[in-house]
Parts: sequence; C-alpha cells; structure tokens
Amino acid sequence: MKKNPSRKIENFSEEEPESSYSSSSSEEEIKENKTARANKNRPMEVSCKKPVSRFREVIQAPKKVIRDPRFESLSGNLDVEGFRNRYNFLFEEELPAEREELCKQMKKLNDPEVIAELKNHISWIDKQLKFDSTKRRDGAILAEHKKKEREAAKQGKRPFYLKNSEIKRRRNIEKFHELKAAGKGKLESYIEKKRRKNAAKDYRHMPYRRSNENE
Repeated sequence: MKKNPSRKIENFSEEEPESSYSSSSSEEEIKENKTARANKNRPMEVSCKKPVSRFREVIQAPKKVIRDPRFESLSGNLDVEGFRNRYNFLFEEELPAEREELCKQMKKLNDPEVIAELKNHISWIDKQLKFDSTKRRDGAILAEHKKKEREAAKQGKRPFYLKNSEIKRRRNIEKFHELKAAGKGKLESYIEKKRRKNAAKDYRHMPYRRSNENE
C-alpha cells in the first residue's frame, strides 16, 4: 500500500511551530534559571563569556575630597605682609649665615662632587635672596602707588592700576640710582653684566648658518 506524501508534508508543517515554540520556551526557562537565585544572600551566577570590566567598585569606600588651601575659604586669607614680617629672619639672618658657612666649607674640601653640591646649594640661596629682594622692592613700589591713588580718589580722580611692566621699569630706575650713588664702578659693571647676558640670549636664539652643498 502506497503512503501519501502530501500527508507527511502536512504533518510536518503542523508539528514545526510546536517544536520551535517549545525550544524558545525552554531557552527562556534556562535563562530564568541562570539569573534566578534560590536564596537572596547567594551571589548571582554570571556567564563567563561576558567580559568583566577592569575597573569596578568592589568595596564602597568613602570618596576622598581634595582641597586646595589657596582657594578654600576655610583656610582664610593670605596676609602677604604679615607672612614676610614673620619669616623675615630667614632672608636676613639664616640664609646669609648659611651661605657664608658653605663658602668656608668649600675652601677646605677637595672632593669635586661635594664641591659641586655646595655650589648648587649656594646658587639656590642666591636665587632665594634675589627673589625676596625683588618681591620686597615691587611691594614697596605698589604700596606707594596705592597710597597716592587713594589720595587722588578722594579728590574725585579715577584710579590708575600699575601693570607689571611699569613696576619693572620703576624697579630698574630705583636700582640704577642706587648703583650710581654707590660709586666704585658698580653701575658700569652691572650694565656690562646685563649686556653680556642679553648678548648670550640673542646668540642662543640666533639661527644657525645652513651648510652649502655646492661647497
């Protein structure tokens, strides 16, 4: 007896959606079983195929708050003049005495490495003393200018604020008069030193001569 092939095709078409539905439902059940936990205190199972982030928060720690005392109102306002008056002994007594002691030690030593270290420290002290004297001179110029501007403002005049270039110009004028009054060729030696320094700076920024390939 011959079997009817159309009946087989009909049976196959009717059974196909049921099998596909059952497979999809079984996948959903597996996913639910993977994500579900028998106990809430147990850790959740995670697939090993999913990459784990390198940076993750394992323990919740309190966030570290970084504060800059220059911009915090809790630190108060900086009193520049008070700070200089309180630590003025460093620039007038301690650093000059330390420089003199280092110069004496350098004359007694023969080790070139130790002498080089002492020279570096002496140059650092010289820079600190020079910087402090420059700051003090600029502060005096600015304080005098503010005093004059306050008196002018009382008379109804508009205030004029000094630029850094103007402060530097006035500082150089004061230094020029001081060296001129000191005598003994100090002004000439200072001008010559500045000239050599500026010439070295210009030479450093001067472009090199290109080599001619034909020569």
